[in-house]
Amino acid sequence: MKRFLYVLILCLASTSVSASPGKLYLLHCSGCHLPDGRGVPPEVPTVRDELGRLIQIPGGRDYIIRVPGASQAQVTDKELAEVLNYMLTEFNRETLGSDFEPLKEEEVMVSRPNILADPIKYREMLWQSYKQ
Repeated sequence: MKRFLYVLILCLASTSVSASPGKLYLLHCSGCHLPDGRGVPPEVPTVRDELGRLIQIPGGRDYIIRVPGASQAQVTDKELAEVLNYMLTEFNRETLGSDFEPLKEEEVMVSRPNILADPIKYREMLWQSYKQ
């Protein structure tokens, strides 16, 4: 009987229940960026419309993966790609370029470990390059 319980516990512990990207956004992002993505600028930037423009700047895709809130979220690389794609298509549909390519798990896997020391400064640098 003990052996059966041990096997059952191991099986249940290894079972992964995946949530939709929208639910993952609500669980991991909406506490700061709010359920509708508007944030509380300037402390918490909006993720509405701006991200669509930001990912069109060289380094922008990498940036949204590397910001601490994203890179340190307790989700897999695949889930992070899905959540970021959800944010882009849900909150940035009007500002996404017609050539938008969804983020892929492999892209997240490469960028995510390179956490930004100063995300605000890096974001400003990206916007400056966009305006030039």
